[in-house]
Amino acid sequence: MEQTQTRKTGRPLSFDRQEALRQAMLTFWRHGYETTSVSDLTRAMGITAPSLYTAFGDKRRLFLESVQLYAQPPEALQAQLDAATSARAVARQMLTAAVHGFTGQGTPPGCLLASATASGSTEAAEVQAAVAAIRADILARLTRRFADLGTQSEALAGTLVALIQGLSVLARDGQSRQALLAITETVLPLFPEAGT
Repeated sequence: MEQTQTRKTGRPLSFDRQEALRQAMLTFWRHGYETTSVSDLTRAMGITAPSLYTAFGDKRRLFLESVQLYAQPPEALQAQLDAATSARAVARQMLTAAVHGFTGQGTPPGCLLASATASGSTEAAEVQAAVAAIRADILARLTRRFADLGTQSEALAGTLVALIQGLSVLARDGQSRQALLAITETVLPLFPEAGT
């Protein structure tokens, strides 16, 4: 159904759209938005440029769809935040999941969202704004989750988002999963056991 809505013609696609999207996501993740060319994408996806434009629109729309594939749906994140028993439990869960995601064997190191932040063209600025909106939503959800911690809620939410971004950079620099998990254990005492 989704394929019909995003294609310009009624002809069936001659390739697996979901697998092509996954390959595009990995390519953007590895190289960033601006430095990834259409030819890089078509080579990784195993399709022609006309097929890319027919199935996904353009590079910007392909990237935004790749981000949707990569990012945890907001409802799933909210369910995890609601289920956590304390601010520290929230931090442990998010930091551990981030480290595992940033150091997966089948994916590039680091975070797709962080790799998309290179500055440049107007088109890149639009992509950056979309990625910033995702981070802003996460920050707002965390701030609400930590609301019973009073004036600390916003600072703790920002700290957690900053830590996740920092772990992404270290993963891209080649730090091991074990080293990153050790960092998360060091910072967890910043987050109270209270804060349900």
